Amino acid sequence: MFGEGILRGLAETARNFFGSYVSKDRLTTVQFPEERIAPIEATRDFPFLVYDGTDWEQGMRCVACQICEKECPPKCIYIDKSKDKKPDAVGKQQFYPTRFDIDISVCMSCQICVEVCPFDAIKMDTEFEYSTQDRFGGLMFDKHKLSKSNEYYHRIHPTEASAVDAALAEERAKAEEKAKAAAEAAAAKAAAAAAVPVVPKESGGAA
Repeated sequence: MFGEGILRGLAETARNFFGSYVSKDRLTTVQFPEERIAPIEATRDFPFLVYDGTDWEQGMRCVACQICEKECPPKCIYIDKSKDKKPDAVGKQQFYPTRFDIDISVCMSCQICVEVCPFDAIKMDTEFEYSTQDRFGGLMFDKHKLSKSNEYYHRIHPTEASAVDAALAEERAKAEEKAKAAAEAAAAKAAAAAAVPVVPKESGGAA
């Protein structure tokens, strides 16, 4: 029958429209902001910086490599790299950003910064309510405002965060094993050098 598909589509629309008055399962909207739908795990809005531990400055994963700044299509990331190094959350000496700003008014939520980061330091947030009367300064987020804990990351993206933690733990275990092997090799070399007997030189006398 010609137009049968159109009629079926109209019937489905009518069924959902009238059914929404008697069944909550057919409701497609909520009374926002009083009612809110929980975002799905894959939701991405704007970037944030992940830190480990309780101190956001010490635990910041970002080492100011500036890859995200260079790859950002709208050029809304601004990073200044430190001249010195400081220990991170696991005690490793790292460079750090003295400045890390993101202009949220320009960010297009493409997630390229997340994909190119080799340190899993920047991820996508699910927060989107950033309206402000200051369209310039109010939407320029600095590293303090961008920093959020790894626990927060686990709350909004549990599957992804668990996979990242497992990969980081494996990398740390390999680094510790390598450092332990190097220390043992150095100790063995020092012990071997100490075990070599010192032969005194013979003093030459007159014939």
